[in-house]
Amino acid sequence: MRSLKRKSDDLAVLVEWAEAGEAIDGEFAHALDSLDQEVQAGEIKKMLGGEHDRKNAIVTIHPGAGGTESQDWAEMLLRMYLRWTERRGFRRELIDYQPGEEAGLKSVTFTVTGEYAFGLLSAEAGVHRLVRISPFDQAARRHTSFASLYVWPDLPEDVDIQVEEKDLRIDTYRSSGAGGQHVNVTDSAVRITHLPTGLVVSCQNERSQHRNRDSAMRVLKARLYDMKTKENQAKLEQISGAKKEIGFGSQIRSYVLHPYQLVKDHRTREQVGDVNRILDGDLDGFIKAYLMKKSSGTLGEVTVDDDVD
Repeated sequence: MRSLKRKSDDLAVLVEWAEAGEAIDGEFAHALDSLDQEVQAGEIKKMLGGEHDRKNAIVTIHPGAGGTESQDWAEMLLRMYLRWTERRGFRRELIDYQPGEEAGLKSVTFTVTGEYAFGLLSAEAGVHRLVRISPFDQAARRHTSFASLYVWPDLPEDVDIQVEEKDLRIDTYRSSGAGGQHVNVTDSAVRITHLPTGLVVSCQNERSQHRNRDSAMRVLKARLYDMKTKENQAKLEQISGAKKEIGFGSQIRSYVLHPYQLVKDHRTREQVGDVNRILDGDLDGFIKAYLMKKSSGTLGEVTVDDDVD
């Protein structure tokens, strides 16, 4: 609030200078832009009042059916979200990266550290759809690919989730990556299977087997907490007859590169023609539109009838 007041006061001073005949066009434009960004950030924070919205986030991306096509699309989504975290000044850490055979990735999990990381990224959870001329098809045909984004809050150590050692199967293995950009190739990779639920999490980005185990347990606890929360919510909805909110299994957004260029969110009807800008991480417009409609109770059903097949 103090920062907003200071920027507003600075702008008022520049207005006075301009009225006195000073040439302050550049400074004024910069100050106005800075104030606008502060106001928008304040609006978004006001809409993020959920229990875990301020927490850091754990994000997983999985390609849909379609082999190399969808695996490449999952890699494109990873780049988009890493670029978004850069724009936001958030810190990110890759926990697990499973590369595809020819291109792209089979699965990736990373953490995002920053204020309201979970609240913001939860607006992106769901199925993302890409329509393009395939770079892997010699006949240059149009392909549709899908990838899913899952987001969980990174919970504190003392969260009320009990995980008993007897319920875990812990396997160690050599990481499957080629090292360098994504993965340190060592024999310390850890895969944890939670036997009662069948949940499987893995971590291979740390050099220490102990640290990989700790990271995998963090992800497992977050997923178990999310599962418990969803079960409780389903029971409440069954009792009250409340309508279920659109979940992870829904297609939330299409990115069309051919026969025209358009990114369209099917929940908010927000759309942008500059696909490259969005794929380069400029997602705040979509996130804000989602949060505004969600907070006002006007979030629409997913509709794709008017989209390219």
